Amino acid sequence: MFMSAAQYKQFRQKGSRKAAGGTRAVLTENEIQNEIRERLRWAGWYVIRHQQSMGSLKGLSDLSAIRNGQTVYIEVKKPGGVQSQYQKDFQEEVESHGACYILAYSVDDVDNLVDKR
Repeated sequence: MFMSAAQYKQFRQKGSRKAAGGTRAVLTENEIQNEIRERLRWAGWYVIRHQQSMGSLKGLSDLSAIRNGQTVYIEVKKPGGVQSQYQKDFQEEVESHGACYILAYSVDDVDNLVDKR
């Protein structure tokens, strides 16, 4: 089942995390990443989470998403977060080869992928 971006936002708001006093809690980078993974999977993307460890390519994006022959690299940051120089170098490298790279601070930053069919 596919949902539009608007339908998904409405779905997520029903179960969104609330802080004391009813205001929206600030999400961690991991929570943002999980929301992005879930949203893209709902939209039919195959999503891979990259684990950094010894021997990994420095700067590799947090996620890769694949659908209909298109691959997108997604680096997830919490609001106010910044890319390391390795991450900037990786972005420059993949974009120089024609790949799509998204620096995402929220699930809203991947809506353009959701609405593409």
